Amino acid sequence: MITLVGTALGRYRIVEKIGAGGMGEVYRARDEHLARDVAIKILSAGTLTDASARKRFHKEALALSMVNHPNVATIYDFETQQGMDFLVMEYIPGITLNAKLAARPLPEKDVLRLGVQFAEGLSAAHEHGIVHCDLKPGNLRLTVDGRLKILDFGLAKLQCPVTDIAATDCLSDRQWLPGTLPYMAPEQLLGRGVDARTDIYGAGWVLYEMATGQRPFAELERSQLIDAVLRRSPVPLTVLNPKLSPELERIVGKCLEKEPENRYQSAKELAVDLRRLSAPSTGAAVGTAAPKPWRGLVSATIASLAALLLIAALLVALNAGDWRERLLGRYGHPHISSLAVLPLTNLSRDPEQQYFADGMTEELITNLGKISRLRVISRSSVMQYEGHSKPTPQIAKELNVEAVVEGSVLRSGNRVRISAQLVQANPEKYLWAESYERDLNDILALQREVAQAIAEEVQIELSPQETTRLRSARTVKPDAYEAYLKGRYFWNKRDREGVAKGLQYFEQAVKLEPNYGLAYAGMSDSYIILGGNYWLPPHEAFAKAKASALKAVEIDGSISEAHTSLAQAMELEWDWEGAEREYKQALALNPGYATAHQWFSFFLSIMGRHEKAIMEAKHAVELDPLSPIISLRLAQAFYVARRYQEAKDALKRTLEVSPDFFFARHFMGVVDLQDHKFEESIAELQTAAALSQGDDETTAVLGYAYALSGRKREAEKVLDSLKEQSKKRYVAPRLIALVCVSLNKKGEAFEWLEEGYKQRDSEIPSIGVEPMFDPLHSDPRFHDLLHRLNLPI
Repeated sequence: MITLVGTALGRYRIVEKIGAGGMGEVYRARDEHLARDVAIKILSAGTLTDASARKRFHKEALALSMVNHPNVATIYDFETQQGMDFLVMEYIPGITLNAKLAARPLPEKDVLRLGVQFAEGLSAAHEHGIVHCDLKPGNLRLTVDGRLKILDFGLAKLQCPVTDIAATDCLSDRQWLPGTLPYMAPEQLLGRGVDARTDIYGAGWVLYEMATGQRPFAELERSQLIDAVLRRSPVPLTVLNPKLSPELERIVGKCLEKEPENRYQSAKELAVDLRRLSAPSTGAAVGTAAPKPWRGLVSATIASLAALLLIAALLVALNAGDWRERLLGRYGHPHISSLAVLPLTNLSRDPEQQYFADGMTEELITNLGKISRLRVISRSSVMQYEGHSKPTPQIAKELNVEAVVEGSVLRSGNRVRISAQLVQANPEKYLWAESYERDLNDILALQREVAQAIAEEVQIELSPQETTRLRSARTVKPDAYEAYLKGRYFWNKRDREGVAKGLQYFEQAVKLEPNYGLAYAGMSDSYIILGGNYWLPPHEAFAKAKASALKAVEIDGSISEAHTSLAQAMELEWDWEGAEREYKQALALNPGYATAHQWFSFFLSIMGRHEKAIMEAKHAVELDPLSPIISLRLAQAFYVARRYQEAKDALKRTLEVSPDFFFARHFMGVVDLQDHKFEESIAELQTAAALSQGDDETTAVLGYAYALSGRKREAEKVLDSLKEQSKKRYVAPRLIALVCVSLNKKGEAFEWLEEGYKQRDSEIPSIGVEPMFDPLHSDPRFHDLLHRLNLPI
């Protein structure tokens, strides 16, 4: 910013530059209308980005001008001149408290005198609903007659009024969030919003520094400060300055409580306690010797404390019985075996960038899921909390985890910043927080670094292979990576349009980066969904799915998703041995991949290994408890094992989470059929048909139910309709065969099953365990078909 000395801004003549800060430069100026000196703060270019921001700033500056108190610097005006935005404030001759201290403590009587003024100024501003957000000695000024004035009141919050941004984002760029380490309160660091109690915390650190001459946690590097603010207590005042009274130590300690509800609830309360302590009636004068009768006791106490400190020093040095960890606050750090990564907040506020935040969430889940001893909740369950404000303990209870990871993502040009916090759920406790920033070129390394840090914090022992996987990261072109993230974003919608659009982005990614294994895995996943839902002819889709999966594995054999897709493709070729091998490899690489457990469970059911299938399905539900499709898999595993009541219980849990999930209604009708509850079955199937708008499978089972309930004419109508539709579009032959079975048309049923065999109907292998095909089991043609499908007979 160029110097303005000697120039005029409206009626203000600039006299001299007197300072600079995160928001701009400060000048002494002469108000030529009122003949008085004022301070003018010229805001840095870009602080107010548009007319809306300027209007909001003006409105809040007006509110600040209403605060009229001898201990608060007054705001006079806010104007825009010559393309510059500036605030006009009271000019206060004197020095900052920072300069006054110069690393030397003040006498307690001065701490109390200035502390009372400080608290009274805060109280006056808080009564107007204004919070400072950035209290520190540099923002307090001492006048020539010894009065304390609070500067820049509310300006830090004006600079960034949004209080749900992770505070670690501001540490290297002061234009993002109010606050200065290490004076920031825990709730500021964790992006939980600020109120008057946040200023109480900042006031506590200012009082601490006045009383000791030391900045809080002055010995720590920046990377350690966040952890210290969130988890550690400062060295007691009386240890650093034995002349201080225990009551002052208590007052400061109450200000510095980690939880806002444990601090003073108002600055007025703080002022009362400081004033009471400074009053002569409190007993011996502050800083004087104790009364003579107590001198012996005091001496004995000091001697005892010295002995204890010596013992503590020896224990720390020797680390006997883990005492170093105990004394340094690390002992008892909880061992966590389950956690959920909640959706990372998109700080760009641009909906078009949501894919990026969702992608970062999914990649962090994937990386943590590779740790075998850590249960990490899958994407589909955690994404249901996007935009929710439920308390952390409630979310943890619903997901059955011990801790959650919260955080935010900010993409600015080619730079990415991820802020993350680890929160223990019960009792709620903030264990760790950190911010990471990289170029988009290094995004994969950034993701693994965050995952490794979290793994270290939860004290999970990593195998050598897991450590290698977390530390190794390939580079990828930024535009290819963005295309991949967009592909996953749309693929996760799981509807026809979303999967097709996702496939286009995956194809774009491999054009930009031909050796991009994850993008090929995404292509394979897309073809599997398109073929499995008959949105593409199955034989065409599954051939492409296998080719893409093989390419992904060839490029990078460590991609669990690629092995899972390859296993699915091998299933569709009825290569059961190869499929099992790939599923096991996928789960070895990423034990937390719920979809691999889900699909492996389906494979095991087809093989008739029902107990193992149920176990895998339960594991998938543990990893993805709110996913209706995974919850449904457990019900299906019980169903084909002929454990119908357990299947029904599982379906009820699915419908509690997702009452409009048509396939759960469909399967409830299927289970009712096996219990010969035909009317209940038909009602459920009709509901499912309405929800799905005529899904072929539901229609076929409804025809089956009509036939078993004696409504043969309606069953025949369903059969005729499916045959007619098959002439116009793809209808799975297996479904037509199913209705034929219900009408005792076994010959025709086998004709349609043969057609399904020829067309590689994706689910024709399931006929071996499907109870509705039981009437065919005694027929030699059925055993022949199972033999040709390479299935157990």
